[in-house]
Amino acid sequence: MPPGTWRRPGSLGRVDPRAFLDELTADPDTARSLVHVQHLPARAPAIEPFPDGLPDLLVSRLGLTGVRGLYPHQTDGLAVLRDGRDLVIATGTASGKTLVYNAAFAEAALTQPKATALYLYPTKALARDQLRAVRALKLPQVKASVYDGDTPKAERPLIRKNANLVMTNPDMLHLSLLPDHARWADFFFRLSMVVVDEAHVCRGVFGSHVAMVLRRLRRLIAHYGGTPRWCLASATVGNPGELATRLTGMTFEEITDDRSPRGEKLFAFWNPPVVDEDTGQRRSALSEASWLMGRLADSDVRTIGFTRSRRAAELLAEFARRDVAEAKTRARIKSYRAGYLAEDRRRIERELADGDLIAIASTSALELGIDIGTLDAAVLTGYPGTRASMWQQAGRAGRRDSDALAILVAQDDPLDQYLVNHPDDIFERPPEAAVIDPTNPYVLEPHLRCAAREVPLREEELGFFGDVPDVKKAVERMTDRGELVQRREAWHDRGKDAPHRAVDVRAGGGHVYSIVIAGTGELLGTADEHRAYATLHPGAVYLHMGEQYLVEELDLVQRVAVVASADPDYYTQARDVTDIEVADVISRTSIGEVEQSFGSVRVTNQVTSFVRKLVATGEVLDEVPLPLPPVELETRAVWWTIPVSVLDRAAVGARDVPGAIHAAEHAAIGLLPLVATCDRWDIGGVSTPMHPDTGMTTIFIYDGYPGGAGITERGARDADRWLRATLEAIRRCPCSRGCPSCVQSPKCGNGNEPLDKTGAVSLLAAILGERWG
Repeated sequence: MPPGTWRRPGSLGRVDPRAFLDELTADPDTARSLVHVQHLPARAPAIEPFPDGLPDLLVSRLGLTGVRGLYPHQTDGLAVLRDGRDLVIATGTASGKTLVYNAAFAEAALTQPKATALYLYPTKALARDQLRAVRALKLPQVKASVYDGDTPKAERPLIRKNANLVMTNPDMLHLSLLPDHARWADFFFRLSMVVVDEAHVCRGVFGSHVAMVLRRLRRLIAHYGGTPRWCLASATVGNPGELATRLTGMTFEEITDDRSPRGEKLFAFWNPPVVDEDTGQRRSALSEASWLMGRLADSDVRTIGFTRSRRAAELLAEFARRDVAEAKTRARIKSYRAGYLAEDRRRIERELADGDLIAIASTSALELGIDIGTLDAAVLTGYPGTRASMWQQAGRAGRRDSDALAILVAQDDPLDQYLVNHPDDIFERPPEAAVIDPTNPYVLEPHLRCAAREVPLREEELGFFGDVPDVKKAVERMTDRGELVQRREAWHDRGKDAPHRAVDVRAGGGHVYSIVIAGTGELLGTADEHRAYATLHPGAVYLHMGEQYLVEELDLVQRVAVVASADPDYYTQARDVTDIEVADVISRTSIGEVEQSFGSVRVTNQVTSFVRKLVATGEVLDEVPLPLPPVELETRAVWWTIPVSVLDRAAVGARDVPGAIHAAEHAAIGLLPLVATCDRWDIGGVSTPMHPDTGMTTIFIYDGYPGGAGITERGARDADRWLRATLEAIRRCPCSRGCPSCVQSPKCGNGNEPLDKTGAVSLLAAILGERWG
């Protein structure tokens, strides 16, 4: 690229992204960290005139906000909605998805005075930000209000009576609107549109719960005679149509061709240097990210840095302030996260949008579409878990026609290390699929009970919730347990109290433990039973959104964990014993001589002790025994049975098998997010030299949620790519015996023993028919 191509006036001043990277890599010690630079060319705007028949007043108001026409994908999306069809639109950050459904409802409000709309957002902050965007149209016919847990109770009757556009979130829909549906009867009857924004966030067990909430909503809308259009808006995912169908049970028109303009961007991959050749340990991603942010701030480049926890966001801002030269610049670097007072968050957002801040360190709270103005650079502290999130974060810099720089700083884990060494998996391959499993009985059955409480459930309505024979079996199981009773051709809930409060849409199902703060009794959060023993045992250091708490008590009867705020210099790690039993084989296939199975399993886990380790060095301080009972988890898994012939070809002897399969299991767990949207903490694994149900050496990877979350099902579909990436990640790691970048796991219940990196490489190569050596 010719010198000066990236130089432009404005907030980047005299610094351009290419020159910035060239300056960094002038030092040979830092040059090795810049492992890849991807040039993303600018895309010119393609503006089409507003479609015929759009009300003149709406066109005029759009013009006042600077909208003079539509991008082709906006035109197509608006045409789908105007034609009365249902739409899923999955395009990039700042591509104008919001305008599509806002224009469609504004037209309905102007031409059908009694029309209403319901918008669902994953967070309260995003709903309030989008409320400002709707009100910017200055259309008196659109009476928009936010209705969520922060809405004063005195205002709620007025909103129900007067608003024709209600903005809320899945939690509030589940806990308030649906159980109180009689008060919303007229609103549902007049409903012209339902919008689910940021639908890609609805994945895993949370997505499965949202799917059931949306299906309950569909049923009640039909009950009151409403016939709305549905619009789901998503960042780029690999399966937008499938995701929309699994969320709602409906079919959608799919629009994915993003024709919005964008400026030129450089996307750099930065791998922190190795500081210990023997162990393979690298300098921390947080330290590297803060150094990069400091250099950008010193160059007057408006920058946003993303982290995965509150504490990391605070540290990123603090370390970046230490790295800048001038006190005046240090004062313009702040952090942003959930947990701040609402007025403080709004003030920081305004300072950022107005250009008063030069750099901001944030959690994913600023990933979604809150308006924070135009920034010039984004620094990502670690791969955020999905391409959708990565592009959302990187897209915060250089929105629309402005040029920008994005830097992904790799963390010390298998997925990050694989991706920075295989950039084509980010830039050339299609995005991973968003995974949900609304058939999970641990999700389905509680929501069926909620539905029966809302309005007695008739057999002809079972189709709202999935395949009728499967749903009917679930209803019959619930009837046998005494949760439902059939009267007058409908099933009724038999409970004294409404079941809604017992269902946490952001939890995994099964028994739920409440986490409360000692002294105040304030509810901090919840945890599933199968996770509670490992993370909430007495003496555990519990992290909640980056804040540390010490667990004082775990009540197994009341299912309550009592915690107190703390800041110890150590962390805790549970030690456990896990057994796994095959309950049902759903499908079988082969990878060479190795049989791959997918099906239902029963996992029995018993936490036996925990260790305390120093944060600074990882040194084990002590090990404390724990008298906790075993916990059983029925879930879904993928597993591979490895015959002796493959072990012989890999030259993995009997003494080496436990370490080889254990290392391969850890690495495979770390790489599963490459093909399915999940976090390594969503899945677990067991490897055994001789499993009684298979009669062979077997590696199991299972969903860490009751009933499964669809994660390993997706992995089984793309197993060849998954295992090849796993092999490559271990093979390329420079460590000698295994490290967190390849085969060590931060959640291993056996303390990462035994692990055999070389054996894992040989074994995976043999499974895949490759030669190692």
